[in-house]
Amino acid sequence: MEGSAAALGALRAAGLDSEPAVPGDPLTGRWPERARTVALVLAGDRGNAYAAAQVAWAHACTPPGGTLYLAGDRDKGFDRYVRQAGAAFGAGETVARDGGMRVARLVRRPGPTPPLPAPEGYEAYGVTVVGGPGVFSAARPDKATALLLDTLADLEVENRDLLDLGCGTGLIGAWAARRGARAVLVDGDLASVRSAQATLHASGLSGEVIHSDVDADLGERTFDLILTNPPFHVGRGVVLDVAREFMAAAARRLRPGGTLYLVANEPLPYERDLAALGAVSERRREGGFKILSVTRPA
Repeated sequence: MEGSAAALGALRAAGLDSEPAVPGDPLTGRWPERARTVALVLAGDRGNAYAAAQVAWAHACTPPGGTLYLAGDRDKGFDRYVRQAGAAFGAGETVARDGGMRVARLVRRPGPTPPLPAPEGYEAYGVTVVGGPGVFSAARPDKATALLLDTLADLEVENRDLLDLGCGTGLIGAWAARRGARAVLVDGDLASVRSAQATLHASGLSGEVIHSDVDADLGERTFDLILTNPPFHVGRGVVLDVAREFMAAAARRLRPGGTLYLVANEPLPYERDLAALGAVSERRREGGFKILSVTRPA
């Protein structure tokens, strides 16, 4: 069970059974209600709430007497999360070490499953945002996204086909839908897709949210406008591969005369990649961020 569209594609290409899921989803389809053995890699980079949701999910999927193998990074809260798991499962032991990596083994005792952490949320730009555990900017607007929306306050989006690429909680796409755009929201992370769907619903807005590895599941669709705040961190490192995939997707998905608007940290060298699509304009530079746009020639 996996929430990453890219990982699901890789698993299926390898011929392995896999199913899209997020913490809290029940075992379905080919599997029984519970599994005698559960293996879980903690996503320490996604914060305490997501790790707590993972542990609660593992507990719900394991019957009394079943075994949980819990893997993670000592520098990303592994010991703390194992203690949390032990409070529900019963005491366990560390059975493998490799540098900072650890694997613990716990056997589930009878008892209630811990509750899943509640979603966070906020009101911004006329939108009610619902942020699930581990979703980027779940509790408040991201500064870069806020700058993008402030900069585009006068952008005409009504009756235009608009793509929110890497939608996260769905704030950008919901903002556009509120202003009359035909909005499509895409994210490769299923937890983000669920949050974006909840944001649209809570805001009384219509729009389509698609779980996709960048634009892989968009079929032949093209758009008048693409808005994005692309990710560039992997752990503590700066990795631009995903952002470059986003820009390549924009080149495939923009209609002639269509425009991509992108927000980025000031030092990131996106202009060179964007120039392959058309002339690049810097719309704003403020607070360590820049807003770039490029229009595909008609």
